[in-house]
Parts: sequence; C-alpha cells; structure tokens
Amino acid sequence: MRISQSTKGRSLTLILAGGGTLAFWWVDLPLPFLFGPMAACLIAALSNLPINGFGQVSVAARTILGVAVGASITPDLFHQLPQMAMSVALVPVFIALIGIIGVPFFRHVWAFDGPTAYYAAMPGGLQDMVIFGAEAGGDPRALSLIHATRVLIIVTLAPAFLTLAYGAGLTNPIGAPVTELPVSEMALMAAAALIGWKGGERIGLFGASILGPMIVTAVLSLSGLIHSRPPAEAILAAQFFIGCGIGVHFLGVTWGELTRVVLAGIAYVLVLAVLAAGFTGLVTWAGLGNPVEAFLAFAPGGQAEMTVLAIVTGADLGFVITHHLTRIVLVIVGAPLVAGFMARRRKD
Repeated sequence: MRISQSTKGRSLTLILAGGGTLAFWWVDLPLPFLFGPMAACLIAALSNLPINGFGQVSVAARTILGVAVGASITPDLFHQLPQMAMSVALVPVFIALIGIIGVPFFRHVWAFDGPTAYYAAMPGGLQDMVIFGAEAGGDPRALSLIHATRVLIIVTLAPAFLTLAYGAGLTNPIGAPVTELPVSEMALMAAAALIGWKGGERIGLFGASILGPMIVTAVLSLSGLIHSRPPAEAILAAQFFIGCGIGVHFLGVTWGELTRVVLAGIAYVLVLAVLAAGFTGLVTWAGLGNPVEAFLAFAPGGQAEMTVLAIVTGADLGFVITHHLTRIVLVIVGAPLVAGFMARRRKD
C-alpha cells in the first residue's frame, strides 16, 4: 500500500514533535507539551523539512480547551460579573488604541497596503483576520504570518514574564487524571465537545471549535451535571497539537518574508506589549484584578494559548476568558464595520 505524502509529512511532524516534548521534559523546561512540539515544528518548518499539520485533529484538540473553559462557568462566575464590569469596559479602549497605533505602524513604517495594514493590526483570531483581510484586498500570506508571529512570540515570552515579573508558577494542576474522573462526566464532556464544535460550525459561529464546546459545557456545568475540567491527559494532548500548529504555520517562509513580514510581526509584538503592560498596570492599580489575571486578560495572544496559560498558572479562567471573548467579539464584529466606514470616507 502506497503511503501519501501528507501521511508521511504528518508522521514526520509527530516524530519531531514527540522528540521536542521529550527533550523539554528531560531538561525540565516549562510546559513541555506545548513548547516542545512548538520549538521542534518551528525549527523543522524554517529548515524546510516536509512536515504537515494535523488538520481536523488539531481543530478537535481545541475543543478540549473549550470544554475546560465551559466547566469553569459556574453560578459563582455570574456573581463576579459586576466586579469585572470596569475592567471589561477597558477592552474597547484597548482595541481602539491598538488600531490607532497599529495601522499607521504597518502602513507607514513597514509599507504594507491599507487593507493588510488594517487587519494586521487588529488583535482578532488569526483565521478571521486573514479571511476579512483577503476579502478587503489585503495580502493573506502576510496577514497569516504576522498573526502567527504575534501568537508565537506572546506564547513564548508570556510564561517567562509571568514567572519573573509576578512570581507566578506554571505548575498548577491542569486537571485530575483520567482514572479519577467519573466515566459519565467524561462522556458528557466528549458529547459537549463534538456537539458544540459541529453545531457551532453549522450555524456559522466564529471560533466554533472553542466557543461551541464552551457554551454546551457551560450549560452542563450550570445544570450541575459537570463538576470538573477534562482529564489532565486530554489537556496535555490539546497543548501538544496547539504547539505543533503554531510551529507548522511557518512552513515555507522565504528569506524575504522572514526579514520583512515576520520581522514586522515581531516589532509589532513590542508595541502590543507596551499597551498590554499599561492596561495590566491600570487594572491592578485600580484594584480590578490581580496582576497575573490582568496580564493574561490583556495579553493579545490566541484564545486557546491564553487558556492554557491561565490553567497552568491557576488564574481565574472566567476572568481571563471573559476579557478575551469581549476582545474577539468586538474585533470580529467591529473591524469589518470600521473598515467599510473608512473605505467609504476615502471614496467621498
């Protein structure tokens, strides 16, 4: 039987990612199941090795994090919402400042065209910003690399910053072992993941692989049918495939893209870091949240990656995810509207 190139590529990816995980675990580096595969796949991608992503398997892995977030939505979270209102109200201001600074940064400093500069600056989901940008006439390859670079750098540096600046540990138990959880609850979680994911896709829900399972699991949690997060083994598997996905995204990057597009993405992360640090300080100073949770809430990384960091630091998942959901919803809904308004003004 002939093995397809994609199967060979995925097999190589699995071997390299597994080796990266073991290497990080062996030398006792933090989050080996996330950073090991990410580092191994990034090196392989930049070396032009014939690796491949895992497609729907990687998407399915994100459903685990959606279930983990949904399980943390309890009646207590709703009691905390009034306390979060002030810090959540800062999210639109945060997004506006990012746009005011970010669009000219990409347009005038790095000479990208208007649509590419606009959607490169927006702190939304990678896939959504690439789709919106391409529809507006932007460069989808540049947008994909810029947002992938943003996620890569933030996910890489955030744990070190949390540890050095705030003394946060990255050793919080991520979940109970599979042997300690009731089979009935795990069956409900699996059903919530599948129904939420596929149901969300059918109705066009953005981020369906995370938000769909989160919504279904939240209903089960609020109904008292689920009392714990997915087993630790499942969350480690999610970390593994997310790490692979981040690294594989840089497959085929040319030297020209590396020195312009990726470098622009790295420079932009520094801009975002200053803004995020300012809002983290403001939230902490005003007593609206503790430093670790405020940092994770305003760090403009990917939703899945920030969920992983919130879990391993023991941060309040509800606080962190409420802010990220607010940011993503506002960007996905608002960015195309603002872009259309700006385009009409230019025509006038």
